[in-house]
Amino acid sequence: MEKKELIGLSKSEIEEEILKLGEKKFRSKQLWQWLYFRGETDFAKMTNFSKELREKLAENFTITRPKIVAEQLSKDKTRKWLLEFKDGERVEMVYIPEEDRGAVCISTQVGCAVGCKFCHTGSQKLTRNLTAGEIVSQFMVARDTYGEWPSPTNEVRYLSNIVVMGMGEPLHNQDNVIKALNILTDGDGIAISRRRVTMSTSGIAPKIVETLKATGVRLAVSLHAPNNEIRSQIMPINNRYPIEEVLKACQEYQAEDGSRYITFEYLLLDGINDSLENANELIRLMKKYHIRASFNLIPFNPWPGCCFKPSPSQKVKAFADALEKAGFAAPVRVARGQDILAACGQLKSKKDSEQ
Repeated sequence: MEKKELIGLSKSEIEEEILKLGEKKFRSKQLWQWLYFRGETDFAKMTNFSKELREKLAENFTITRPKIVAEQLSKDKTRKWLLEFKDGERVEMVYIPEEDRGAVCISTQVGCAVGCKFCHTGSQKLTRNLTAGEIVSQFMVARDTYGEWPSPTNEVRYLSNIVVMGMGEPLHNQDNVIKALNILTDGDGIAISRRRVTMSTSGIAPKIVETLKATGVRLAVSLHAPNNEIRSQIMPINNRYPIEEVLKACQEYQAEDGSRYITFEYLLLDGINDSLENANELIRLMKKYHIRASFNLIPFNPWPGCCFKPSPSQKVKAFADALEKAGFAAPVRVARGQDILAACGQLKSKKDSEQ
């Protein structure tokens, strides 16, 4: 009989498995804490279980992490992992440190079906969705690496945020993403605050509100253009879900809670979407839909074989100044991990792209 993987099971599913073993319900909470609060992978070390229960767990279940195939550390301390799952498929994950905290950028698919023209991941066709366990276990690998499971001597938390912005479109893998985010934010386990988790979507409009209601995490939208003509040119998904539909979903999301701001990611491409007129068009768009927004302006990170060029710094500054003058926060993201192809839009994991 093949053993069942525990990582990725919900609280109710773990409870069901414990009851099947003939154990009392409270054991499921203890097991949950061993898995997700302490990060334990060895049943023999679960010391508040009887020897008999530990043996039963070992006979029926596994606790695994993805295999680390490669690990690179940038000169700016950004870290990138190439992770391999049981079937040999691979994804990349990135940790972006700040002074006293940092964000782990996790993937939701092997490859991506959205096909944004500026994105390295998009040049790798979709292979499959990740399971909830494969999504959760990426963050667990990061905690393993940085030794951030609780212990009497460890109170520091550098892995403070999660951004679902790695490989894949999260809303094309909605069920597994919802399940994974609810595991990652559960207060009895990994316990990342929902306010510190941001899910980024290219704009799968019908699924935005439903997913955010089910998880309570923050929303980022990859907009990258102020009108449908430009957006369809660089993001084919816009032909299916045009800007108007995406912004109406954003309106609906914000109507639920007046404190919710949406981050719009905007990659600046030289001569494509970076003019002052583009900035003013973007301002008019936000005002038309009454969106409470901030912008994350992203300098383009070149990758091999790509035809786009980064916008000159003076154009980036003028674009940001126009948005800020109109009352929108518009910080320019500092590119991180470029020397190891770990920056925004640079992730790719096919075996022919290994370092």
